[in-house]
Amino acid sequence: MKMKMRNFALGAAAGIAALTAIAVPAQAQRDPAYAAARSSGQIGEKTDGYLGIVGSATPQLQRLVNDINIKRRAVYARKAQENNATLEEYALSAGCQAIARTVSGEKYQAPDGSWQTRTSAPPQRDPRCP
Repeated sequence: MKMKMRNFALGAAAGIAALTAIAVPAQAQRDPAYAAARSSGQIGEKTDGYLGIVGSATPQLQRLVNDINIKRRAVYARKAQENNATLEEYALSAGCQAIARTVSGEKYQAPDGSWQTRTSAPPQRDPRCP
């Protein structure tokens, strides 16, 4: 019973994450630095729902990623509470959705922690993804 409730919470969180995860990236995409870092493969989507730096971090890149991740965490915390899910469950679901939305050439984190470049094939996603 507990596992069914957990799966339901993850499923519900994934549905809500699909809607709300768009908000923060949409705001970030207005920032030319974000768009440039994403298209050049300097940053990518992590399995935990946050952005990560691929390779060497510059102070400017670190500030950009930190700013976006702080905003994501605030959204995740609010939505997790509204949906009776934990922050981690909600962030994981958002990460599943963000990785699924990557396009060819963008970086994402595979379940083993390695950085992958998205191809035309579906991305490798965490087995807990709904």
